[in-house]
Amino acid sequence: MSKTVMSVGHIDKQMSDLEEKRRNLCDHFAFVSGSDSAVAQCYLSENDWDVERALNSFFEAHMDSEFDVEEAEETKNESGTKRKELDSPATADTSGTKKLKSDKMNCIDLTADEPSCSRNVNSKESQAESNSRSQSDDGDSKLSFISWNVDGLDTINLAERARGLCSYLALYTPDVVFLQELIPAYIQYLKKRAVSYLFVEGSDDGYFTGIMLKKSRVKLLESDIISYPTTQMMRNLIVAKVTFLGRKLYLMTSHLESCKNQSEERMKQLRVVLQKIIQSPDDVTVLFGGDTNLRDSEVVKVGGLPQGVCDVWEQLGKQEHCRYTWDTKANSNKSLPYVSRCRFDRIYLRSAKTGPKFIPDHMVLVGMEKLDCSRYTSDHWGIYCTLNT
Repeated sequence: MSKTVMSVGHIDKQMSDLEEKRRNLCDHFAFVSGSDSAVAQCYLSENDWDVERALNSFFEAHMDSEFDVEEAEETKNESGTKRKELDSPATADTSGTKKLKSDKMNCIDLTADEPSCSRNVNSKESQAESNSRSQSDDGDSKLSFISWNVDGLDTINLAERARGLCSYLALYTPDVVFLQELIPAYIQYLKKRAVSYLFVEGSDDGYFTGIMLKKSRVKLLESDIISYPTTQMMRNLIVAKVTFLGRKLYLMTSHLESCKNQSEERMKQLRVVLQKIIQSPDDVTVLFGGDTNLRDSEVVKVGGLPQGVCDVWEQLGKQEHCRYTWDTKANSNKSLPYVSRCRFDRIYLRSAKTGPKFIPDHMVLVGMEKLDCSRYTSDHWGIYCTLNT
């Protein structure tokens, strides 16, 4: 009789553990996808409670449709305004010069022409950066880059916010772009417009990070994806080995584990990043940009930054206007019942120990102008930065 009771008790414990595990999976799915527990349970149960498969299924169902509508609208607009040009292989302008029809009418070189997207970018900001942009375009040795969590998991106004990102890329024409929270549809959208960039992606499923390299200035040698063994949120580290105007660079980006209760995992991931930085060859400059989700106390707990590695924001004097990259006081994309102001997005630099040094020159936050949809490009501000040699 006692054996029967123990057996029933054991079964009850197993069922309780299973329910708890599935509740946690639902919570994780809801957090990542921005949905609720009912949606989470539906997708998870349909995918045998495999969270990665369930998230992929969710993104395919919800995200592609956003960009399909966008593409349909653009096609309709182009067919009305460019029908004559498309009907013939060549047309003549008033000077008699022939204009050849492009085979890639939907592709836009962001370093040459600005895309047809909603450009609510402040003119003062444009003037303030015009000098650094023109210097970069002229081919000098200054390295420019943007790091931005673009919040591709937020389905609201997704296509218009992606156009907003294109506007900023056209405005700043950075040599390198570090992106976090990409989804497959979002990256495909960018590839159609940013034809002057080469893309290095951390994955092609779910949500992931990526690096964009301006082809005319940055040459990719090889890339690597380093997994975080204990991540619960599909996080990893991308390392792109490149040359920039003949100088060796390792470019790194990551999206470290989110949420306050994931501090231990986040610090494990930070240790991996810092280890990769300090193990890089002496003749290589290492540049990391990403959404670290870090609190300053966590950096202290891992022993601080290694010798020779600097936090670029700190190196530039801890300018207050660049401090908060996640700021619910100023950014209204997320409807939260509290105010949170954090420096989640960070830039780390380790200059080569031999040869010319890269020195932090300038930093500014971008994406602080509302789009036509009355929302910002992302719930994070982006970081635009330049390095001198």
